[in-house]
Amino acid sequence: MSTETPHTSFPRQLAGPREWLGLAVLALPTLLLAMDATVLYLAVPHLSVALQPGGSELLWIADIYGFMIAGFLVTMGTLGDRIGRRKLLMVGAAAFGVASALAAYSTSPQMLIAARALLGMAGATLMPSTLALITNMFRDPKQRGTAIGVWVTCFSAGVALGPVLGGLLLQAFWWGSVFLLGVPVMILLLVTAPVLLPEYRDNQAGRLDPASVVLSLAAILPIIYGIKELAKDGFAALPVSTLIGGLIVGVLFVHRQSRLASPLLDVALFRNRSFSAALGIQLLSIAALGGVYLFITQYTQLVEGLSPLKAGLWLLPAAGALILASALTPALARKMPAAYVIGASLAISASGYLVLTQVDSVSGLPVLVTGFILVYLGISPMFVLGTDLIVGAAPPEKAGSAASMSETSTEFGVALGVAILGTVGTALYRDRMTVPVGVPAPQAESARESLADAMATVNGLPDRLHDILLDSARAAFTDGLNVVSGISAALVAAMAVLAVSLLPRTRPDHATTEPSAVTDPETTAVSTGTTEAGATKTAAGITNIAIAESPPQ
Repeated sequence: MSTETPHTSFPRQLAGPREWLGLAVLALPTLLLAMDATVLYLAVPHLSVALQPGGSELLWIADIYGFMIAGFLVTMGTLGDRIGRRKLLMVGAAAFGVASALAAYSTSPQMLIAARALLGMAGATLMPSTLALITNMFRDPKQRGTAIGVWVTCFSAGVALGPVLGGLLLQAFWWGSVFLLGVPVMILLLVTAPVLLPEYRDNQAGRLDPASVVLSLAAILPIIYGIKELAKDGFAALPVSTLIGGLIVGVLFVHRQSRLASPLLDVALFRNRSFSAALGIQLLSIAALGGVYLFITQYTQLVEGLSPLKAGLWLLPAAGALILASALTPALARKMPAAYVIGASLAISASGYLVLTQVDSVSGLPVLVTGFILVYLGISPMFVLGTDLIVGAAPPEKAGSAASMSETSTEFGVALGVAILGTVGTALYRDRMTVPVGVPAPQAESARESLADAMATVNGLPDRLHDILLDSARAAFTDGLNVVSGISAALVAAMAVLAVSLLPRTRPDHATTEPSAVTDPETTAVSTGTTEAGATKTAAGITNIAIAESPPQ
């Protein structure tokens, strides 16, 4: 059964039970990656006791996963277009399962760092593959919108379940149990994928250019590393030079892509206004969320004194709002243009940031939860529809590459948010932190560095100084949260205006279906019941909100 688009004679194939069951399979790695992004931070105190990593090793345990994902997304997205998206998904799933087991049973910090690096490389194969396969399986815009809503809802559920499930595992088992969550999920994916998922690849793609792969890694990894180090330690020679070096290599990478017949990254896509606008709006909206999320997770534990499990439970309502918005977005997008849905939802998100500017250091938890609910309620439609526009700008055979660009922009957004907004919040903390008279100079200097350092400093101080110092530190930190939230509100409000001004004002059911001559004909027939090469420009979804990485406490 097929339907016709209003403006073309190419048939639009409706998905059947096989595709919807396949969507359930694709939701598995999405659910896992969302949970995996949050459980590490719950396990840090436990693995620190067991493995006794040094300060630098602990930072690498936390950061290497994100570094590897960011570095390999572009390569893996394009590789899937060439060798087959289902094949790459299954290879990545097998590697992710093995790496999860290695991480769980690590006997040294070095072994855990290596396992986390492998997890990042494997994770970089999963997200572009799932998004690209959804592109091919759901060609009808209405069905595709529903499929993406379901897929994003699963991610949202992973964000909500991660802290709770991780907390329960850590109470009952050893620290490595949180990593074993990935093993049964990946086994189930490997068993069901050959039966329920089709294979797609670009048969006319050229060979993968090794020089482009090296240049992409040499650009992305130093840039991400430099941004993160600047966020942690401020301006220093090493992170600044690393960042500049990465940018220079990035220019060389883009220059090479513009000259290749089969580039790793199709820079011509940036000439498409919808693509560039959606990518920029997504990046900056994620930057706002990443910076504020950093302060929210610390506020719940360091200001309110909640355990990681209780902090996760308090943030469940916000995750519920994310799930609700994910489910409702496809229906909204069928009634009004994406530009208006995204603009209105970002305005809701901006109002949430404004609520966060009113949080205080004494009884601010209800206000914080209310504001964060609004932030999450408004951010989800941007993910669902924004990534639709990003991937939809690419031909179907390039869907994996386009999906990887969306994912990479999110990684950069998180890093920028943590670096810039984190630096602003830290500077405000140091400026407004008042150390009472009587605190020894070394402890006073330490307390001015961060709220976590102040809480460690108060041990051994007289009760009077203890309470005054903590009250001042918590108030200074909350001031930083307020100001960062205000900046985020202004930034997201600006993105709402840009969304209405620059994004398309046509509904998905008015989109046209464009032909493509490069899907795999043998496997396309199995999945869609048709051998035509027609394929819609397509959609994708959300990515690692929860990888808004907060430093281990």
